[in-house]
Amino acid sequence: MHCMDKKIHEENRLSWNAATVAHNSHKGDQAAFFRRGGSTLFPEERELLGDVNGLSVVHLQCNSGQDSLSIARLGASVTGVDISDTAIDFARSLSQESGIPATFHRMDVYDWLAEAAHDSQRFDIVFCSYGALCWLSDLPLWAQGIAAVLKPGGRFIVIDFHPVCMLYEWDMERRYPYFTEGRAFTEESGVSDYVALSDTGLLFGTSGEEGVKDFKNPHRSHLYSWNISEILGALLGSGLTLTEFKEYPYSNGFKPFQNMQELPDQRWQLPPEQPNLPLMYSIVAQKAVR
Repeated sequence: MHCMDKKIHEENRLSWNAATVAHNSHKGDQAAFFRRGGSTLFPEERELLGDVNGLSVVHLQCNSGQDSLSIARLGASVTGVDISDTAIDFARSLSQESGIPATFHRMDVYDWLAEAAHDSQRFDIVFCSYGALCWLSDLPLWAQGIAAVLKPGGRFIVIDFHPVCMLYEWDMERRYPYFTEGRAFTEESGVSDYVALSDTGLLFGTSGEEGVKDFKNPHRSHLYSWNISEILGALLGSGLTLTEFKEYPYSNGFKPFQNMQELPDQRWQLPPEQPNLPLMYSIVAQKAVR
């Protein structure tokens, strides 16, 4: 059985610390964006979350806190957790400068889940999204941690890029296995400046922000490609009940392949002449009401 690998987590922390600076350099004045009433949530997340006014939400692997603050703006009491020092420093500053209150913790998600469970912290919603699960080295332990911090009747919500999408290179050459048996894939070049490639600045109304040029990450990174049955199996094995599972033929805010068709609202799909693939999925799982 695969076990959590803290050494890998630590290398990923260093790689994310470097990349996060480059990512945020392309997004302009994010505090002003939020002060103007901006939100980084896509329609899919808003639908999955539903009415969060008055609810407690923990956002695992929250990165620089943009989605966390977007959820907080909807009336939720939000806690964000991320392993990256630079991401959490940025999130705290963004919260202060935008005037949207939220609490942020710089911790390995596994350490935070264990500590929160020990301290009897309980939440209405545990949320994570977009490129989160590929950094987890032990899915069953993660799922058990989520179940432990949910209130009775609480929901776990994830929307992420589909593991089938991860089988292919930029040129759509199929290169990676679907069944990986928990092995990590090492990227010697580390976490890339994918924001520069996707022009995520459009989301913040700051298209044209050049920011860091020709970013080279000095720290390698390690990813996991968990398949759908492993993800669902971990959640069901933790005692949660599956209430919703969806797959999507488009990708939000991320252009995974060279030959993609751009749709409105920062969506990308394969062109009509190519057979479609699932590019994202979402899961909602609920803790039993005792």
